[in-house]
Amino acid sequence: MSSIAADTYITPEAYLASERRGKYKSEYIHGEVLAMSGASRAHNIITVDITTELNIQLRPRGCEIYSGDMRVQTSRTGSYFYPDVVVVCDEPRFEDNVFDTLLNPIVIVEVLSPSTEVYDKGEKFAHYQELTSLREYVLVSQDRIRVEHYHLMGTQWVGKEFHRSEDVLLLDSIECKLPLRDIYTRITFSD
Repeated sequence: MSSIAADTYITPEAYLASERRGKYKSEYIHGEVLAMSGASRAHNIITVDITTELNIQLRPRGCEIYSGDMRVQTSRTGSYFYPDVVVVCDEPRFEDNVFDTLLNPIVIVEVLSPSTEVYDKGEKFAHYQELTSLREYVLVSQDRIRVEHYHLMGTQWVGKEFHRSEDVLLLDSIECKLPLRDIYTRITFSD
């Protein structure tokens, strides 16, 4: 995903109205609309495989997993994002009765691309930290085996990296395991 910022301030209400009518997705940060571009083949495969693995493990417990099209609002002042994978295990709370803007995710996963990596690790993560429900944030590289896992311990976000296909990511907040070999099983890396 790459983004292009608008030059004028847009209200959150105007953004949502436009987004709900539009053909293309865009994110919104404090008055600026950021157009999103399409994702690569590897990005899509990784996203689907993570979603599938989590869905298999969580379906019996009633959790919901959304992939790519569930908008998340991160603050009352109005920032909206489309995470690659979102998990909610409590009763889902939505911004309104359209049910397309989630307020209480517990886990968010972003698949990194060269154009978004710095943003996803920095500014976007800072926005996600505004979510009082969020317990884990996962960043997955698509061009090499690398998964960064951040989990909330008290008031601090603690991170750990995984680099081997035999590593297993434990998502304690939802009691799930994600073997890296399953995340990357269909991805071929260039040397």
